[in-house]
Amino acid sequence: MLDLNELEQLIAFADTGTLSKVAEAFHISTPSVTRSMKNIEEEFGVFLFHRTKNRIELNETGKVAVECARKLLEEADHAVQRVRTYDAELKTITVKSCAPAPLWKLLMQLNSQYPEMTISSGICQNAEVLEALHHHKCELAILPFLIHDKHFVSKEYMKEKLFVCVPKNHELAGYKKLSFKDINGFNFLLRSELGFWDAICRKKMPASKFLVQTDEFTMNELVRSSSLPCFITDVVMSDRFTDTAGRVAIPVTDPEVNVTFYLVVRKDSKYQALLPKIRR
Repeated sequence: MLDLNELEQLIAFADTGTLSKVAEAFHISTPSVTRSMKNIEEEFGVFLFHRTKNRIELNETGKVAVECARKLLEEADHAVQRVRTYDAELKTITVKSCAPAPLWKLLMQLNSQYPEMTISSGICQNAEVLEALHHHKCELAILPFLIHDKHFVSKEYMKEKLFVCVPKNHELAGYKKLSFKDINGFNFLLRSELGFWDAICRKKMPASKFLVQTDEFTMNELVRSSSLPCFITDVVMSDRFTDTAGRVAIPVTDPEVNVTFYLVVRKDSKYQALLPKIRR
Protein backbone atom coordinates (compact mmCIF):
# COMPACT_ATOMS: atom_id res chain seq x y z
CA MET A 1 0.00 0.00 0.00
CA LEU A 2 1.25 3.45 -0.83
CA ASP A 3 2.60 5.39 2.15
CA LEU A 4 1.61 9.06 2.26
CA ASN A 5 4.87 10.10 3.90
CA GLU A 6 6.84 8.37 1.17
CA LEU A 7 4.70 10.06 -1.46
CA GLU A 8 5.55 13.40 0.16
CA GLN A 9 9.21 12.50 -0.19
CA LEU A 10 8.68 11.64 -3.86
CA ILE A 11 7.10 15.05 -4.46
CA ALA A 12 9.92 16.74 -2.56
CA PHE A 13 12.43 14.91 -4.76
CA ALA A 14 10.61 16.15 -7.87
CA ASP A 15 10.73 19.69 -6.50
CA THR A 16 14.33 19.71 -5.22
CA GLY A 17 16.08 17.28 -7.60
CA THR A 18 18.33 15.53 -5.05
CA LEU A 19 17.89 12.85 -2.40
CA SER A 20 20.11 14.74 0.03
CA LYS A 21 17.83 17.80 0.00
CA VAL A 22 14.82 15.56 0.62
CA ALA A 23 16.64 13.95 3.54
CA GLU A 24 17.45 17.38 4.96
CA ALA A 25 13.85 18.58 4.59
CA PHE A 26 12.42 15.46 6.29
CA HIS A 27 15.19 15.20 8.91
CA ILE A 28 16.09 11.68 7.89
CA SER A 29 19.14 10.04 6.31
CA THR A 30 19.74 9.88 2.56
CA PRO A 31 19.67 6.04 2.63
CA SER A 32 16.19 6.29 4.20
CA VAL A 33 15.01 8.41 1.29
CA THR A 34 16.54 5.92 -1.14
CA ARG A 35 14.55 3.10 0.54
CA SER A 36 11.38 5.21 0.27
CA MET A 37 11.89 5.66 -3.47
CA LYS A 38 12.39 1.89 -3.91
CA ASN A 39 9.26 1.17 -1.84
CA ILE A 40 7.22 3.50 -4.03
CA GLU A 41 8.50 1.78 -7.18
CA GLU A 42 7.54 -1.60 -5.71
CA GLU A 43 4.03 -0.38 -4.90
CA PHE A 44 3.52 1.00 -8.42
CA GLY A 45 5.18 -2.08 -9.93
CA VAL A 46 7.12 -0.04 -12.49
CA PHE A 47 10.43 1.83 -12.72
CA LEU A 48 10.10 5.53 -11.88
CA PHE A 49 13.75 6.63 -12.10
CA HIS A 50 16.76 6.75 -14.38
CA ARG A 51 19.68 5.61 -12.21
CA THR A 52 23.37 6.09 -12.93
CA LYS A 53 26.37 5.61 -10.67
CA ASN A 54 26.18 9.08 -9.13
CA ARG A 55 22.75 10.31 -10.14
CA ILE A 56 19.05 9.51 -9.93
CA GLU A 57 16.28 11.31 -11.77
CA LEU A 58 12.63 10.79 -12.60
CA ASN A 59 11.75 9.09 -15.87
CA GLU A 60 8.56 9.96 -17.74
CA THR A 61 6.55 7.38 -15.76
CA GLY A 62 7.98 8.82 -12.57
CA LYS A 63 6.76 12.29 -13.51
CA VAL A 64 3.24 10.91 -13.93
CA ALA A 65 3.59 9.19 -10.54
CA VAL A 66 4.49 12.54 -8.97
CA GLU A 67 1.35 14.17 -10.36
CA CYS A 68 -0.73 11.27 -9.06
CA ALA A 69 0.99 11.59 -5.69
CA ARG A 70 0.09 15.30 -5.52
CA LYS A 71 -3.56 14.48 -6.17
CA LEU A 72 -3.56 11.67 -3.62
CA LEU A 73 -2.14 13.93 -0.93
CA GLU A 74 -4.65 16.67 -1.75
CA GLU A 75 -7.47 14.13 -1.50
CA ALA A 76 -6.06 12.81 1.77
CA ASP A 77 -5.87 16.31 3.21
CA HIS A 78 -9.44 16.97 2.06
CA ALA A 79 -10.63 13.73 3.66
CA VAL A 80 -8.97 14.56 6.97
CA GLN A 81 -10.45 18.07 6.94
CA ARG A 82 -13.90 16.77 6.03
CA VAL A 83 -13.91 14.25 8.90
CA ARG A 84 -12.62 16.84 11.38
CA THR A 85 -15.22 19.38 10.22
CA TYR A 86 -18.01 16.83 10.52
CA ASP A 87 -16.86 15.86 14.02
CA ALA A 88 -16.69 19.53 15.04
CA GLU A 89 -20.21 20.11 13.69
CA LEU A 90 -21.51 17.27 15.84
CA LYS A 91 -20.17 19.11 18.87
CA THR A 92 -21.16 22.63 17.78
CA ILE A 93 -24.42 24.57 17.98
CA THR A 94 -24.35 27.47 15.52
CA VAL A 95 -26.55 30.49 16.25
CA LYS A 96 -27.25 33.43 13.95
CA SER A 97 -28.95 36.46 15.46
CA CYS A 98 -30.32 39.73 14.11
CA ALA A 99 -29.46 41.57 17.35
CA PRO A 100 -27.02 41.35 20.27
CA ALA A 101 -29.27 41.32 23.36
CA PRO A 102 -31.27 38.16 22.58
CA LEU A 103 -28.05 36.48 21.51
CA TRP A 104 -26.36 37.29 24.84
CA LYS A 105 -29.31 35.79 26.69
CA LEU A 106 -29.46 32.69 24.50
CA LEU A 107 -25.71 32.03 24.73
CA MET A 108 -25.87 32.03 28.53
CA GLN A 109 -28.70 29.50 28.44
CA LEU A 110 -27.04 27.26 25.85
CA ASN A 111 -23.70 27.27 27.68
CA SER A 112 -25.48 26.35 30.89
CA GLN A 113 -27.61 23.57 29.37
CA TYR A 114 -25.01 22.18 26.96
CA PRO A 115 -21.58 22.58 28.61
CA GLU A 116 -20.14 19.79 26.44
CA MET A 117 -21.00 21.64 23.21
CA THR A 118 -19.17 24.45 21.44
CA ILE A 119 -21.44 27.42 20.73
CA SER A 120 -20.65 29.35 17.56
CA SER A 121 -22.52 32.61 17.03
CA GLY A 122 -22.78 35.64 14.80
CA ILE A 123 -24.80 38.85 14.53
CA CYS A 124 -25.98 39.83 11.07
CA GLN A 125 -28.83 41.37 9.11
CA ASN A 126 -32.22 39.67 8.84
CA ALA A 127 -31.62 38.53 5.26
CA GLU A 128 -28.35 36.89 6.25
CA VAL A 129 -29.98 35.09 9.17
CA LEU A 130 -32.69 33.74 6.85
CA GLU A 131 -30.10 32.66 4.31
CA ALA A 132 -28.19 30.77 7.02
CA LEU A 133 -31.39 28.99 8.03
CA HIS A 134 -32.33 28.03 4.48
CA HIS A 135 -28.84 26.75 3.68
CA HIS A 136 -28.36 24.79 6.93
CA LYS A 137 -25.57 27.10 8.10
CA CYS A 138 -27.04 27.48 11.58
CA GLU A 139 -29.06 25.37 14.01
CA LEU A 140 -30.80 28.22 15.80
CA ALA A 141 -31.74 31.68 14.55
CA ILE A 142 -33.07 34.82 16.18
CA LEU A 143 -35.30 37.10 14.11
CA PRO A 144 -37.52 40.13 14.87
CA PHE A 145 -40.55 38.63 13.18
CA LEU A 146 -42.47 35.38 13.04
CA ILE A 147 -41.75 33.08 10.10
CA HIS A 148 -44.79 31.56 8.45
CA ASP A 149 -43.11 28.66 6.70
CA LYS A 150 -43.88 24.95 7.02
CA HIS A 151 -40.15 24.14 7.07
CA PHE A 152 -39.48 26.08 10.29
CA VAL A 153 -40.63 26.14 13.90
CA SER A 154 -40.68 29.47 15.74
CA LYS A 155 -40.98 30.39 19.41
CA GLU A 156 -41.44 33.82 20.95
CA TYR A 157 -38.31 34.51 22.96
CA MET A 158 -38.10 38.06 24.31
CA LYS A 159 -39.07 41.68 23.75
CA GLU A 160 -36.87 44.77 23.47
CA LYS A 161 -37.59 48.51 23.16
CA LEU A 162 -35.30 51.22 21.81
CA PHE A 163 -34.48 54.44 23.69
CA VAL A 164 -32.46 57.54 22.89
CA CYS A 165 -29.90 58.19 25.62
CA VAL A 166 -28.71 61.81 26.01
CA PRO A 167 -26.86 63.89 28.63
CA LYS A 168 -29.19 65.68 31.03
CA ASN A 169 -28.25 69.05 29.57
CA HIS A 170 -28.87 67.97 25.95
CA GLU A 171 -31.59 69.79 23.99
CA LEU A 172 -33.49 66.48 23.61
CA ALA A 173 -33.39 65.70 27.33
CA GLY A 174 -36.72 67.39 28.05
CA TYR A 175 -38.70 65.17 25.70
CA LYS A 176 -40.92 62.43 27.16
CA LYS A 177 -40.82 60.48 23.89
CA LEU A 178 -39.14 60.75 20.50
CA SER A 179 -39.59 59.46 16.98
CA PHE A 180 -36.96 58.93 14.30
CA LYS A 181 -38.38 61.99 12.59
CA ASP A 182 -37.53 64.04 15.69
CA ILE A 183 -33.92 62.86 15.88
CA ASN A 184 -33.09 62.66 12.16
CA GLY A 185 -30.19 65.06 11.62
CA PHE A 186 -28.61 64.60 15.05
CA ASN A 187 -25.25 62.83 15.06
CA PHE A 188 -25.13 59.70 17.22
CA LEU A 189 -22.68 57.35 18.88
CA LEU A 190 -23.34 53.85 17.60
CA ARG A 191 -22.01 50.46 18.57
CA SER A 192 -20.79 48.04 15.93
CA GLU A 193 -22.38 44.62 15.41
CA LEU A 194 -25.93 45.73 16.14
CA GLY A 195 -27.50 43.67 13.38
CA PHE A 196 -30.87 44.91 12.22
CA TRP A 197 -30.81 47.81 14.75
CA ASP A 198 -28.02 49.39 12.71
CA ALA A 199 -30.01 49.04 9.49
CA ILE A 200 -33.14 50.60 11.04
CA CYS A 201 -31.25 53.61 12.43
CA ARG A 202 -29.47 54.34 9.16
CA LYS A 203 -32.67 53.94 7.13
CA LYS A 204 -34.76 56.14 9.42
CA MET A 205 -32.07 58.79 9.96
CA PRO A 206 -30.59 59.58 6.53
CA ALA A 207 -29.55 63.10 7.60
CA SER A 208 -27.59 61.85 10.62
CA LYS A 209 -23.97 60.77 10.91
CA PHE A 210 -22.89 57.91 13.16
CA LEU A 211 -19.66 57.60 15.11
CA VAL A 212 -19.36 53.80 15.17
CA GLN A 213 -17.38 52.20 18.00
CA THR A 214 -16.04 48.65 17.89
CA ASP A 215 -14.39 48.74 21.31
CA GLU A 216 -16.65 48.35 24.36
CA PHE A 217 -14.42 50.36 26.69
CA THR A 218 -14.12 53.26 24.23
CA MET A 219 -17.88 53.28 23.67
CA ASN A 220 -18.57 53.41 27.40
CA GLU A 221 -16.05 56.21 27.88
CA LEU A 222 -17.67 58.25 25.11
CA VAL A 223 -21.13 57.66 26.57
CA ARG A 224 -19.83 58.88 29.92
CA SER A 225 -17.90 61.93 28.70
CA SER A 226 -19.36 62.90 25.29
CA SER A 227 -22.32 65.16 24.58
CA LEU A 228 -23.37 62.97 21.63
CA PRO A 229 -26.63 61.03 21.98
CA CYS A 230 -26.61 57.26 21.67
CA PHE A 231 -29.14 54.45 21.57
CA ILE A 232 -29.91 52.06 24.38
CA THR A 233 -32.60 49.45 24.99
CA ASP A 234 -34.65 48.45 28.01
CA VAL A 235 -32.80 45.11 28.09
CA VAL A 236 -29.40 46.78 28.21
CA MET A 237 -30.57 49.20 30.92
CA SER A 238 -32.02 46.41 33.06
CA ASP A 239 -28.83 44.37 32.83
CA ARG A 240 -26.60 47.44 33.30
CA PHE A 241 -24.34 46.64 30.37
CA THR A 242 -23.65 50.35 29.88
CA ASP A 243 -22.93 53.11 32.40
CA THR A 244 -25.57 55.76 31.68
CA ALA A 245 -25.14 57.84 34.83
CA GLY A 246 -25.67 61.50 33.98
CA ARG A 247 -27.92 60.65 31.03
CA VAL A 248 -31.64 60.26 30.48
CA ALA A 249 -33.30 57.57 28.36
CA ILE A 250 -36.21 58.62 26.15
CA PRO A 251 -38.38 55.97 24.44
CA VAL A 252 -38.57 55.89 20.65
CA THR A 253 -42.18 55.61 19.55
CA ASP A 254 -41.79 54.16 16.05
CA PRO A 255 -43.49 50.73 16.02
CA GLU A 256 -40.59 48.90 14.37
CA VAL A 257 -38.32 49.50 17.38
CA ASN A 258 -40.67 47.85 19.87
CA VAL A 259 -39.48 44.40 18.92
CA THR A 260 -40.49 40.84 19.66
CA PHE A 261 -37.71 38.36 18.94
CA TYR A 262 -38.35 34.78 17.88
CA LEU A 263 -36.20 31.69 18.05
CA VAL A 264 -36.35 29.74 14.81
CA VAL A 265 -35.17 26.22 13.93
CA ARG A 266 -35.72 23.98 10.92
CA LYS A 267 -38.33 21.26 11.39
CA ASP A 268 -35.92 18.64 10.02
CA SER A 269 -33.16 19.70 12.42
CA LYS A 270 -32.18 17.49 15.34
CA TYR A 271 -32.03 20.70 17.36
CA GLN A 272 -35.79 21.23 17.18
CA ALA A 273 -35.89 19.58 20.62
CA LEU A 274 -33.95 22.57 21.98
CA LEU A 275 -36.90 24.98 21.75
CA PRO A 276 -38.95 23.64 24.69
CA LYS A 277 -35.82 23.71 26.87
CA ILE A 278 -35.03 27.37 26.21
CA ARG A 279 -36.69 29.75 28.65
CA ARG A 280 -38.30 33.04 27.65
